Amino acid sequence: MARIAGINIPTNKKVFIGLTYIRGIGPKVASDICDKANIPSERRVNELTDSEVIQIREIIEGNYKVEGELRREVSTNIKRLMDLGNYRGLRHRRGLPVRGQRTHTNARTRKGPAKSIAGKKK
Repeated sequence: MARIAGINIPTNKKVFIGLTYIRGIGPKVASDICDKANIPSERRVNELTDSEVIQIREIIEGNYKVEGELRREVSTNIKRLMDLGNYRGLRHRRGLPVRGQRTHTNARTRKGPAKSIAGKKK
């Protein structure tokens, strides 16, 4: 079991798929990391040597924001928008969709479960 950026990478998966379990690393970045570390795409995580795991870890720490650092940056960006009081910050504060989606119907992910209104007539 390889441990990179505080995440246990599944051993039976290919390396570039296993790297996507780390927050902030998608398929493209994972394949770039494998190319920089000269690891073939067919290689599985349990076939990695200790030196290759260390090399992957160094590449990620040096070039990418992942996990806690990324979460911190995103949350500070949202807090900054809320403190500025601009439109996007207000939408975050109210728990409504931020990027212009409709709210008359849908938007249940942001608004939570529907609240019934007693005695509403149609």
